[in-house]
Amino acid sequence: MDLNLSNFSAGTASNLVSEHVKVLILGAGPAGLSAALYAARAELAPVVLTGTAIGGQASLTHTIENYPGFPSGVGGSELGDLFQKQAENFGARLEYDSATEVDLSRRPFSVKTYSKEYLAETLIIATGASPNHLNVPGEKELTGRGVSYCATCDGWFFKDKKVVVVGGGDSALEEGLFLTRFASEVTIIHRRDTLRAGPILQRRATDNKKIKFLWDSVVTSINGEKAVETVTIKNVKTQEEYEVPTDGVFIFIGHKPNTELFRGQLALDERGYIISDMSMHTNIPGVFVAGEVSDPIYRQVVTSAGMGAAAAIAATRFLEANEDTTPEETVNA
Repeated sequence: MDLNLSNFSAGTASNLVSEHVKVLILGAGPAGLSAALYAARAELAPVVLTGTAIGGQASLTHTIENYPGFPSGVGGSELGDLFQKQAENFGARLEYDSATEVDLSRRPFSVKTYSKEYLAETLIIATGASPNHLNVPGEKELTGRGVSYCATCDGWFFKDKKVVVVGGGDSALEEGLFLTRFASEVTIIHRRDTLRAGPILQRRATDNKKIKFLWDSVVTSINGEKAVETVTIKNVKTQEEYEVPTDGVFIFIGHKPNTELFRGQLALDERGYIISDMSMHTNIPGVFVAGEVSDPIYRQVVTSAGMGAAAAIAATRFLEANEDTTPEETVNA
């Protein structure tokens, strides 16, 4: 799920109105909405804090071809809408608000937002991941002026123009292929001499006459005054540097989990992903996790949805097993 980390930074107003809920879900991507569906069907009246986006990263994908049940593919935003409607039909409640502060030291867990405080008997974290940046000169300054992290959002603006795509995985090739609908030329820049993407995507990309490749290369700067004009390319084998004219730079080099809000409270791995067991339990009883915030390996809509379902089932069983616990108890992390 792609939720900006600023949505989960600390700092919230005092004297917030409190609401007690059985299941609180952070994030409204495939994981969060699947969790909401399963929790709602268990009649737990889940509340979902959506952040600023519904549907997660999947909603930014033009066509999803590998989600079961859609033999001709389905639009990412359309699939997100279907997830939402199904969850709401069974009683899930979506709140267009963002978590700003969490306290997992006691149960019920306190989650503060910009408008209120939720006291949650169980918490399902599905905050997803955000795109990595190149962190090169010009990237930040020219974001929105030729630098983009979403082809389906911005591809239309590059009709009949030349663009470059940075990356070599599935996302880079999917978005690069989508950009050929608009751009006159798409150059894929990859630091290695082989792609990491799946064979079907590789074949489509290499067969597309609008796509060409720059192998063993990295972008060292993005250049332009008011908009992107060129990128500086460095060959990692020869160390040669040169400029390539372009109108746009699309960056797809992986993601980082949105876990800053939980540092010091939940166990994270060395990359910042939330650690869980096979049943989506975290190190804190009553706190569960689902989706890309804990999955650096698969990162698929179908696996995120499955994790969301598993997290909701685990939360349901936890509530059943703890019906007689006191309203507030110290959590041993």
